[in-house]
Amino acid sequence: MLKIWGRINSVNVKKALWAAEELGLKYERIDAGMKFGVVDTPEYRRLNPNGLVPTIEDDGFVVWESHAIVRYLAAKYGAGTLWPVDPRTRADSDRWMDWAFTLGATFRAAFWGMVRTPPEKRDPKAIEESRQKTAELLKVADQWLAARAYVAGDRLTMGDIPLGCHVQLWFNAPIERPALPNLQAWYERLCARPAYAKVVNLPLS
Repeated sequence: MLKIWGRINSVNVKKALWAAEELGLKYERIDAGMKFGVVDTPEYRRLNPNGLVPTIEDDGFVVWESHAIVRYLAAKYGAGTLWPVDPRTRADSDRWMDWAFTLGATFRAAFWGMVRTPPEKRDPKAIEESRQKTAELLKVADQWLAARAYVAGDRLTMGDIPLGCHVQLWFNAPIERPALPNLQAWYERLCARPAYAKVVNLPLS
């Protein structure tokens, strides 16, 4: 059985879990990271020398790095669905997966500042700068989604998974957000998917 190490409130772990759920895979999730520890044990470091989550083991094969995990699962179990067989469609998926790293790094200060930092320890300037830069970035995605239902066309692919996990944080964090109607409509389409509702669209913590 597929094993996935990582805590449920990690945006990167959610990417692996969502991919597995969309593909209908049976898996065991093992709590790891932050309050759960595990990641600094010798056993875990043999799997992932970086000591980060998520890590997966699939029939003895170990993969770490969240986007590599999503690509691996999609390629092995979802050719023609999550893994586009057309090279151009796959390139669209790939580019939005890579772009999501930039989005996540940009939004990190605002998310951690407003959700995981006590009010007395927050840095309002850093939070606001992060929020503004993220809003500008998301205008790019909003414009792209004006002409398509999902990032690579008319159906969900692996390209939607990283972006969808980060955008869930954006739409649920206690921050001011500009109107981005195409992004909002896309997020609502994701929320209607049982797999997304189960493992991604959860209360922030």
